[in-house]
Amino acid sequence: MKHIAYCIVGLLLQMVFFPSFSQEKKSLWEHKLIQRFISPEKDSTRSAGFVVVPALGYAQETGLEFGLAGVYNFYFNKADTSIRTSNITFVGTFTTERQTNIKLESDIWTTGNRYHYVSELRFRNFPFNFYGIGNQTAQNDKDILLMRMVRVRFEGERRLAPQYYAGINFNYEYFLFSDQEAGGIFDRQPPFGQEGGWHLLFGLSQLYDTRNSNTYTTNGYYVRAKYAYSPGFGGGDHFKGSKVDIDLRAFFPLTSELTLGLNTRYHTTFGPRIPFYVYNELGGDMMMRGYYSGRYRDRSLLAAQSELRYRFHPRVGLAAFAGAGSTYQARKQPMRLVPSYGGGLRYFFDLEHNSSIRFEYGVGEKRPGEKRQGGFYLSLSEAF
Repeated sequence: MKHIAYCIVGLLLQMVFFPSFSQEKKSLWEHKLIQRFISPEKDSTRSAGFVVVPALGYAQETGLEFGLAGVYNFYFNKADTSIRTSNITFVGTFTTERQTNIKLESDIWTTGNRYHYVSELRFRNFPFNFYGIGNQTAQNDKDILLMRMVRVRFEGERRLAPQYYAGINFNYEYFLFSDQEAGGIFDRQPPFGQEGGWHLLFGLSQLYDTRNSNTYTTNGYYVRAKYAYSPGFGGGDHFKGSKVDIDLRAFFPLTSELTLGLNTRYHTTFGPRIPFYVYNELGGDMMMRGYYSGRYRDRSLLAAQSELRYRFHPRVGLAAFAGAGSTYQARKQPMRLVPSYGGGLRYFFDLEHNSSIRFEYGVGEKRPGEKRQGGFYLSLSEAF
């Protein structure tokens, strides 16, 4: 995947800084399909946009991994000039070890932005690294687990006042785990819910949204709070309790090309039966970039990040980010803030919908006796 990203980055820089070469290949660059991805002019027809990115990688526990990731952007009603962009995202990867990761997500805004729907269908039969519970885990405790997971999620909200929405959410999840390395921390310190389980979550959501765009925001505020409850059907180790998620965002235009974005997220889980697989994980390509998702996990998570976005060309931009966060558990595991920082390149493949592909590198903390944590990301859409 790195080689693919480098090729795309090189092509973009060539188009921006060496236009004379484009003149020499005029017949190629003027092809309609090519112009759709390199022209600095927006398509006046308000048409849909679609991009597919190949996924290719190799790891000892998975073998060769291959697949595709794509996003389809569109307007639910093209005649409505105030409507927000809707999108459908697909990720499908497979490995030579017969492992599978398939995800289909949608984010739909109806005419007049009156209704907002979010859905997810996911099946994952894939290994992941388990380091234990808490924010003091060690790299040497890495234990490879095979997880089989099914998720069905739906959220629906209706606008009740200008920029204010309220709605309901439903989530079904099923987990099954098997340890690939006997004698590891998963065996020595078995977490609650070690074998897996399933649960149903029913909840409510509130949203206040003044963003000027839901794909590449340069001005406005976003405040979303969700509460969900699981009755604990099935007893045993199945999750019985509540989850609270709060997402705060603010965007300030510093110049016509420069935007400052701020984001704070708080997630917590509480109740009489809380298996480890519903704990909150720090890391990933959206928040606390630079950390393996799940390196630190616990019942609660608090994290904040800022991002400076510089869009110097309609098709190309740069971004630098910095943040801090921690997992913790009240009265048992105190908060320990760790840093996150980095930056990268943006390529806007769809000017009508302001949709981007991110090429980033994030850096995390350096634990005693370990290498500094970090990671490269190739992602569709902005982090927030």
